[in-house]
Amino acid sequence: MGSILQGRERRKLRIRKRISGDTERPRLSVFRSAKHIYAQVIDDTTGKTLAFASTLSKDLKGTLEGKKKSDEAKAVGALIATLCKGQKIEKVVFDRNGYIYHGRVKALADAARAAGLKF
Repeated sequence: MGSILQGRERRKLRIRKRISGDTERPRLSVFRSAKHIYAQVIDDTTGKTLAFASTLSKDLKGTLEGKKKSDEAKAVGALIATLCKGQKIEKVVFDRNGYIYHGRVKALADAARAAGLKF
Protein backbone atom coordinates (compact mmCIF):
# COMPACT_ATOMS: atom_id res chain seq x y z
CA MET A 1 0.00 0.00 0.00
CA GLY A 2 1.66 3.20 -1.17
CA SER A 3 5.14 1.73 -1.56
CA ILE A 4 5.97 4.11 -4.42
CA LEU A 5 5.04 7.13 -2.31
CA GLN A 6 7.09 5.78 0.57
CA GLY A 7 10.06 5.38 -1.75
CA ARG A 8 9.80 8.94 -3.03
CA GLU A 9 9.38 10.25 0.50
CA ARG A 10 12.52 8.39 1.58
CA ARG A 11 14.48 9.77 -1.37
CA LYS A 12 13.11 13.25 -0.64
CA LEU A 13 14.32 13.13 2.97
CA ARG A 14 17.71 11.82 1.89
CA ILE A 15 18.10 14.68 -0.59
CA ARG A 16 16.84 17.34 1.85
CA LYS A 17 19.49 16.35 4.41
CA ARG A 18 22.10 17.74 2.02
CA ILE A 19 20.20 20.45 0.13
CA SER A 20 19.08 23.67 1.76
CA GLY A 21 18.34 27.09 0.31
CA ASP A 22 19.43 30.37 1.83
CA THR A 23 19.08 34.02 0.91
CA GLU A 24 22.06 33.90 -1.43
CA ARG A 25 21.06 30.62 -3.15
CA PRO A 26 17.41 29.72 -2.56
CA ARG A 27 16.07 26.25 -3.29
CA LEU A 28 14.17 25.57 -6.52
CA SER A 29 11.75 22.79 -5.58
CA VAL A 30 9.77 20.82 -8.17
CA PHE A 31 6.52 18.93 -7.58
CA ARG A 32 5.08 16.74 -10.29
CA SER A 33 1.53 15.42 -10.29
CA ALA A 34 -0.23 13.34 -12.92
CA LYS A 35 -1.63 16.42 -14.70
CA HIS A 36 0.47 19.40 -13.62
CA ILE A 37 3.97 20.45 -12.63
CA TYR A 38 4.80 23.05 -10.00
CA ALA A 39 8.02 24.91 -9.19
CA GLN A 40 8.77 27.21 -6.30
CA VAL A 41 11.83 29.05 -5.08
CA ILE A 42 12.18 28.85 -1.30
CA ASP A 43 14.43 30.59 1.21
CA ASP A 44 14.80 27.92 3.90
CA THR A 45 16.36 30.25 6.48
CA THR A 46 13.15 32.31 6.70
CA GLY A 47 10.79 29.61 5.39
CA LYS A 48 9.35 31.93 2.73
CA THR A 49 8.43 31.18 -0.86
CA LEU A 50 10.07 33.81 -3.07
CA ALA A 51 8.58 32.82 -6.43
CA PHE A 52 6.29 30.11 -7.76
CA ALA A 53 5.01 28.93 -11.12
CA SER A 54 2.97 26.01 -12.36
CA THR A 55 0.96 24.85 -15.32
CA LEU A 56 -1.99 26.49 -13.56
CA SER A 57 -0.32 29.94 -13.44
CA LYS A 58 -2.27 32.85 -14.86
CA ASP A 59 0.72 33.85 -17.00
CA LEU A 60 0.55 30.52 -18.83
CA LYS A 61 -3.25 30.21 -19.13
CA GLY A 62 -4.27 29.46 -22.70
CA THR A 63 -0.72 28.98 -23.98
CA LEU A 64 -0.47 25.33 -22.95
CA GLU A 65 -3.48 23.99 -24.85
CA GLY A 66 -2.66 20.80 -26.76
CA LYS A 67 0.99 20.66 -25.69
CA LYS A 68 2.80 17.66 -24.32
CA LYS A 69 3.53 17.53 -20.59
CA SER A 70 7.27 17.98 -21.18
CA ASP A 71 6.60 21.12 -23.24
CA GLU A 72 4.39 22.42 -20.42
CA ALA A 73 7.28 21.77 -18.00
CA LYS A 74 9.61 23.78 -20.26
CA ALA A 75 7.18 26.71 -20.15
CA VAL A 76 7.02 26.52 -16.34
CA GLY A 77 10.83 26.41 -16.15
CA ALA A 78 11.15 29.50 -18.31
CA LEU A 79 8.47 31.31 -16.27
CA ILE A 80 10.10 30.54 -12.90
CA ALA A 81 13.43 31.77 -14.27
CA THR A 82 11.95 35.08 -15.42
CA LEU A 83 10.19 35.53 -12.06
CA CYS A 84 13.50 34.91 -10.28
CA LYS A 85 15.31 37.36 -12.55
CA GLY A 86 12.68 39.97 -11.64
CA GLN A 87 13.58 39.49 -7.97
CA LYS A 88 17.35 39.61 -8.66
CA ILE A 89 17.80 35.87 -7.97
CA GLU A 90 20.40 34.40 -10.30
CA LYS A 91 21.67 31.30 -8.48
CA VAL A 92 19.51 28.55 -6.99
CA VAL A 93 19.92 25.05 -5.58
CA PHE A 94 17.85 22.52 -7.53
CA ASP A 95 15.67 20.18 -5.45
CA ARG A 96 14.16 17.42 -7.57
CA ASN A 97 12.01 16.44 -4.56
CA GLY A 98 12.66 12.70 -4.80
CA TYR A 99 11.76 12.43 -8.49
CA ILE A 100 14.16 10.93 -11.00
CA TYR A 101 16.00 13.63 -13.00
CA HIS A 102 14.31 12.61 -16.23
CA GLY A 103 11.38 13.65 -18.40
CA ARG A 104 9.35 16.59 -17.09
CA VAL A 105 11.70 17.34 -14.18
CA LYS A 106 14.69 17.49 -16.53
CA ALA A 107 12.74 19.59 -19.06
CA LEU A 108 11.85 22.13 -16.37
CA ALA A 109 15.44 22.31 -15.14
CA ASP A 110 16.89 22.69 -18.65
CA ALA A 111 14.41 25.46 -19.52
CA ALA A 112 15.21 27.31 -16.29
CA ARG A 113 18.94 27.07 -17.09
CA ALA A 114 18.36 28.26 -20.65
CA ALA A 115 16.42 31.26 -19.33
CA GLY A 116 19.38 32.30 -17.17
CA LEU A 117 19.16 30.57 -13.78
CA LYS A 118 22.41 29.07 -12.55
CA PHE A 119 22.45 25.74 -10.70
